[in-house]
Amino acid sequence: MPGRRVNLDYDLEANNSGGVTAMSEKSLEYGKSEAVDTYEGPVITSSDEDVKAPSVIVSTSPPALDGGTRAWLQVAGSFLVFGNLWGLTFAFGSFNSYYELTLLPDKSSSTISWIGTTSTTLLIFGGIVSGPLFDRGYFRSMLIIGALVETLGLMLLSLCKASYWQIFLTQGIVTGLGNSLLYIPGLALVGRAFTKNRSMAMGITTCGAPIGGIIYTITFEHLISRMSFGWTVRIMAFIMLATYCIAFPMILWRVKNLADLAPDRPRKLFDASALRDLPFWSYTSSNFLIFCGYMVPFYFMASYGQIELGMSRSDANYVLVISQAASVLGRLVASYAASKIGVMIPWIVCGLSSGILCLGWIGVKSSGVFIVYAALYGCFSGALIPLPPSVFPVVCPDIKVLGARMGMSQGIGSMASLIGPPIAGALTSIGATAEHRNYLGLQLFGGAIMAAGGCNLVGLWILLIRQRGLKSKLI
Repeated sequence: MPGRRVNLDYDLEANNSGGVTAMSEKSLEYGKSEAVDTYEGPVITSSDEDVKAPSVIVSTSPPALDGGTRAWLQVAGSFLVFGNLWGLTFAFGSFNSYYELTLLPDKSSSTISWIGTTSTTLLIFGGIVSGPLFDRGYFRSMLIIGALVETLGLMLLSLCKASYWQIFLTQGIVTGLGNSLLYIPGLALVGRAFTKNRSMAMGITTCGAPIGGIIYTITFEHLISRMSFGWTVRIMAFIMLATYCIAFPMILWRVKNLADLAPDRPRKLFDASALRDLPFWSYTSSNFLIFCGYMVPFYFMASYGQIELGMSRSDANYVLVISQAASVLGRLVASYAASKIGVMIPWIVCGLSSGILCLGWIGVKSSGVFIVYAALYGCFSGALIPLPPSVFPVVCPDIKVLGARMGMSQGIGSMASLIGPPIAGALTSIGATAEHRNYLGLQLFGGAIMAAGGCNLVGLWILLIRQRGLKSKLI
C-alpha cells in the first residue's frame, strides 16, 4: 500500500565494554518509551491519514520466544563466543607476565601492556563502527570472518619469536580486528530472541567472559611449562576454532534474515545534541575514569605476585584465575541486586569499592592476603561490566538517538581502556631496580582514578533524578 513509511524503532543497546545488546522493557520505562517486541516481518507502510505522529512504534509479529530450543541455543552459543573474545582479554595478564619476565625482558611493563589494550580498544571501538553491518543483516558474515581473523591472529602469534612488533601486530591488531566483528552479533542476536527473560539471557551470555578468562589462563599456564610458546598459543588457537565450530550452529540455527529490519540508512554514529547534555557527559566521564583503572590489577597481578611476593609463575597465574572466578559471582549478585533496588546503588558501591580495594593493594605483603585481595577485587569489579548499559536509557530517554549516543560514550570509554594499563605500567619503572618494580605508583593511579569515577557516579545519580523527572530514586 503506498504511503509514508512508519518508523520501526528496534532497539539495540551497546554495553559499556563495547557491544550491542537489546534494551530491556524495564529500562525503556525509565525513558517513558513503550517497549516493543522484536519485529521480524516486512516493512509496514501507512497512509498519511493513518499516521498521527512522526514516528510510530509498530509490532505485528508474535512476541520473541522467552525460552525454547532456538533461543537458549543462541544463549549457549553466544556464551562460547564471549568466552573466546573476552576470555583472551582477561587472560592477557598471563601473557603480560610471561612477556615481561621471559620472552621480552628488555621491554618495559608499559610497552608490553599496549599489546593487550590495543586489542581491547579495537574490540570496543571496532564493534561500534561495525554496528551498521549488523543493522543491514550481515551477521553471518561478521561471525565467520571475525572467527577466522581472530584465530589467524593467534596462529600468527605462535610463529612470532622474541619480537615485540610481531607480537603487537598479531595479538594486538589482528585478533582485535577479529573480535570487533564478533562482539555485536554475539549479544544482539540473543537480545532479539527474548523479551521478558532478556536480562537473564544477557547475564548468562556475558558470564562467558570470565569463564573464558579462567580457561585460557589455566591452559596457558599448564602448557607453557611443558612445551614451547609457539605450540602453547597454537593449541589455544585450535581450542578457539573448535569452540566457534560448536557455537555458530547453535547461534545461527533457524535465525531469520535480519536485513528486512534495516532502516533506510545505517544508524548514525554521532549525535551532536549529546554534546550539550550534562547527564550524558557525567555518565561518560564516570565510565572513562573507572575503566582507566579497571584492567590494571588484571594486567599486573601475576607479575606482582612473582616479583614482589616471590610466588611461582603457576601460583601467581592461579591468583588471577581466582579473581576471574570471583568476577562471575560479582556479576550475578550485582545483577540480582539491581533488579531489586535499581542499578545506581550497586553501581556506585562497586565502583567505589573497586577503587578502595585497588588502593588497599598497597598493603598486600603476603601470598595469603594477596589471594583474598584478588577475590574481593574480582567480585566487586566484575559488576562494573553488566550494570552501566542498564541505566543508559535513563541517561538518554530518546530511543531514536540512544544507539548513537551509546556508541559515542563507548568510543570515549575505549580510549580509557587503551591508555589506562600503559600509564600504570610506566609508573612501575619510576625508581625501579633489577629486583623490584615501583608498584606503589601503579596502585595509587588505579585506585585513585577508579575512586574518582565512583564519586562521579553519585553526581550522575543526582542529575538523573533532577533532570529526568523520575518519581523514584531507585534508578
